[in-house]
Amino acid sequence: MDDLRDKYLGLIAGASDESGLEDIRVQAVGKKGEVSLKMRELGKMTPDERKEAGPKLNALKDEINSALSAKKEALADAALDERLRAEWLDVTLPSRPRRQGTIHPVSQVTEEVTAIFADMGFTVAEGPQIETDWHNFDALNIPWHHSSREEMDTFYMHRAEGDERPPHVLRTHTSPVQIRAMLGQGAPLRVIAPGRVYRADYDQTHTPMFHQVEGLAVDRDISMANLKWVLEEFVRAYFEVDDVELRFRASHFPFTEPSAEVDIRCSWEGGQLKVGEGDDWLEILGSGMVHPKVLQAGGIDPDQWQGFAFGMGIDRIAMLKYGIPDLRAFFDSDLRWLRHYGFRALDVPTLHGGLSG
Repeated sequence: MDDLRDKYLGLIAGASDESGLEDIRVQAVGKKGEVSLKMRELGKMTPDERKEAGPKLNALKDEINSALSAKKEALADAALDERLRAEWLDVTLPSRPRRQGTIHPVSQVTEEVTAIFADMGFTVAEGPQIETDWHNFDALNIPWHHSSREEMDTFYMHRAEGDERPPHVLRTHTSPVQIRAMLGQGAPLRVIAPGRVYRADYDQTHTPMFHQVEGLAVDRDISMANLKWVLEEFVRAYFEVDDVELRFRASHFPFTEPSAEVDIRCSWEGGQLKVGEGDDWLEILGSGMVHPKVLQAGGIDPDQWQGFAFGMGIDRIAMLKYGIPDLRAFFDSDLRWLRHYGFRALDVPTLHGGLSG
């Protein structure tokens, strides 16, 4: 055993790379290594011989394994030192144009939408993505039996057995931010609430996580006429067209009354969307006058104040404006896709300088 010990400790000390070290490990303690074969011979020994040889073989095996581990670590440190000496980077050099990052279309469109509504006096409001059941549903006049509250549509957070607190959810829309804005700021107010939302859906035009922007305006004499003007101005600025025609269709949302879905006149000549012309209509958002119960939940007297609200998918309007066919590609982290659809980082959207650069 002393000969085996001296042999392999010497070989390990002289190993110059990890490949050679692995060969030594196999020769010594691999399945058919010398030490392993010696350990198999224990079964042929008498109990007294086994009692004497067994501990020695185990000690030898442990010593060789420890030496292998230490040498492997030493070789790795030496390789790293060599790389650090050989590789270097002058951080004062200018960046390479081909490696400059680009802005994701969702971020770009969020900035475009913010710039447009900021020009109309709207500020940006934010809220948590994990919301209480009350903020996400009850305060928005969504009844307990509404389909959107089912687990097949909404992601509920786990609750311990016996926990009687109201459940929390991954917010299904950014409307809870409107409730928080009303509670925090009171009336009058004008806010937009962009952000991530979550629903249990996944196909070409739906993903479990997507982005919405919702708007809320509350004042004493607000009407549907004000809502119509705001949306027309937004569509005209966002799609960068001089003339646009909107169509309001009666609908139903629990949080607005009356409610309307909004379509824009468009054409699909040659598979390309053109806004403001043609004989087709395309739905882009939902809107309406804020329900009195929602105002009450926000701490605002509906006898004194009224308001309008609207909401649209940021990903959806990005697809329409920039001709992106599949929503799922937004979240695939494909650099080739981002280089194709991305935007230059320093081109900040402004109404006077142009939105999309």
